Parts: sequence; C-alpha cells; structure tokens
Amino acid sequence: MAGLELLSDEGYRVDGRRAGELRKVRARMGVFAKADGSAYIEQGNTKALAVVYGPHEMRGSRSKALHDRALVNCQYSMATFSTGERKRRPHGDRKSSELTLHLKQTFEAAILTQLYPRSQIDIYVQILQADGGNYCACVNAATLATIDAGIPMRDYVCASSAGFIEDTPLADLNYVEEAAGGPQVALALLPKSDQIALLEMNSRLHEDHLEQVIEAASKACKDVYAVLDQVVRDHVHEVTTLLGE
Repeated sequence: MAGLELLSDEGYRVDGRRAGELRKVRARMGVFAKADGSAYIEQGNTKALAVVYGPHEMRGSRSKALHDRALVNCQYSMATFSTGERKRRPHGDRKSSELTLHLKQTFEAAILTQLYPRSQIDIYVQILQADGGNYCACVNAATLATIDAGIPMRDYVCASSAGFIEDTPLADLNYVEEAAGGPQVALALLPKSDQIALLEMNSRLHEDHLEQVIEAASKACKDVYAVLDQVVRDHVHEVTTLLGE
C-alpha cells in the first residue's frame, strides 16, 4: 500500500469521507416472497443479501433440539463473483466458517429464543459484492430480515467496523483501508442498551487507543441503527398502505 495516503492532511479519507462518517447505506426488506423474512443492503460498494426461515420444527436429527429455546442456525457465504478473484468455494473455507460462527453468536444474543423451545431459526447471508465490512453488512441485512420474519428480538443488532490509521480512529472501513493492514475491530451492538453482541479484533492495538476505536465503532453502529430503523418504518408503512387499499 506504499504511496497511498489513507488520510489527507485535511482529514479526508480515500473515498472523501471524514473519519467517523459511514458509507452510504441503502436497504430494502421483503425482497423474497418465499422466505419468512428477507432483506438486501448496500454499504458503500459492499452488497449483502439475508434470508430467514422459521421458527419451524427441527430439521434432521431431533436430538439437536433445545428444550428451553430455539436453535439458531446461520450460514455465511460469498458469491463466486463477489470479489475480483473468482472464488472456487462460496462457503466452507475457514473464513466463512469463522464468520458463520460469529453470526450465530451475534443472533443468539439478540433473538428471544426462549419463546420458541424445540424449534429452529435459519439465517442465511450472502455477500454479493465485497468492498470491506463484509461481516457488518451481513449482520445489518440479517437484522432487517429477522424483523421482516416477525421474530422477536431484544433490540436491533447493528454492526460496524473501525480501524486506527495515523493516530485517528476511522469508522466503517472500506476494502482499501482494511487491506492497509492496520488494527481493526468489528463490533455488533444492541444500540438501545449499549450491549455488545460481538467484538472481534484482528491485530494488536495499544490499550491507550482501544477505547477510541471502540467508541468510533459504537457511534457508527448507532448511525447504522438510525438508517435501519427508518427502513423498517418505511417498509411497515408501505405494507400497511398496500393492505389498506
């Protein structure tokens, strides 16, 4: 990345944003009629699709059923055309398995699973175009899809990444900023209660700077929440208008 200035003297980033600014977020709910819930989101040039089925009876072995809550089953994958290089296996590689586990942990913390004992909720997310913040875009898409499915949650789950470049915390990293290799965190937050559903860090960062970076990610999550909440309100208004006609 030699020679590329990630932060100008005036405080602007490669794509013209300020340090704490989000990329443009666009989202839609109810994009698949056959799923119980679905959503599509764009965060900058990163595009993700989420589909939710359930709660439904356990599929396969009944021995996996949890007597006091629902089993949350997640799968993260990347479309073969999502990056410049063709991926041979859209899921099943180590990174996808890791992000699948992160999604499962995140949504187990947010969904009121105790309302659906001995049942299963399936959340499938796919990155259609990758340009940084893949996990975060998937969490935000899955949140909208879960709400679309009518599954009760403690709160929205909103996710954002943050990095630390030239002594400055940057929110919502794009691919160029991620590839620069500085310290990065991915934060999934329940914004109303400030509870952290997942916090992942990819490299070492001095503890003096940690609070700043988490603060930048947390503020970005709350900015994402404002966008997602508006998307849900607009969708509800659209659906009720259609039903009223």
